[in-house]
Amino acid sequence: MKHFILVFLLYPIMIWSQSDFERAEKLYKANKIDQAELVFESILRSNPSDLKTMEYLGDIAGQNRSWDKAIVYYKKLKILKPSEADYHYKYGGALGMKAKESNKFRALGMIDEVKSSFEKAINLNPKHIQARWALIEIYIQLPGIVGGSESKAMKYSDELLRLSPVDGYLSRGHIEEYFKRYKVAELHYKKAILAGGSKTSYQKLADLYKNKMSAPEKAKSILETYNNKVQD
Repeated sequence: MKHFILVFLLYPIMIWSQSDFERAEKLYKANKIDQAELVFESILRSNPSDLKTMEYLGDIAGQNRSWDKAIVYYKKLKILKPSEADYHYKYGGALGMKAKESNKFRALGMIDEVKSSFEKAINLNPKHIQARWALIEIYIQLPGIVGGSESKAMKYSDELLRLSPVDGYLSRGHIEEYFKRYKVAELHYKKAILAGGSKTSYQKLADLYKNKMSAPEKAKSILETYNNKVQD
């Protein structure tokens, strides 16, 4: 009987909390980010361990480029639920963006933790595609003397190819484009188109033609091919 009374008394609070979360989620999905943030913050004050609310607040902070704030939320998430790959991935992403906007000396001190966060995400979820993309970006952009490595970037690209052919070819094209091997990049973007025909694949090839290979007509033709395909 006591248990029944307790549930009865708590029921309105549970309903209120749920409807509040749904309202915040709708605001977020409607791109009313500032309003959503206020509601999510109110929910978190009532329930400081609500993982989903905390994740939304981290995502909002990231969208606002408030990296320190995002880092705090994602760090709490990975402590509260260390088995969740996405929390490590998002923490590494926020930390990486902070490093990118910091001075070189400070950034170098953060890189190892950024890498290890993405690696942890892959260890927890061997099929984690975004973490591999993030590591590719790190390894091609860092100078070799501080941990950059084209061969390691290629390794993660090969892993992507096994998990998702489109991502594999796109990532390989991205690496080749970064190192100005444009003809090889072109071949891989074409393979990505054949593998999946995604808009991103067509766009990457068109951008390569227009911005790197001085071939605007080819870029126009590729985009027309995609548009015709969508309309069919």
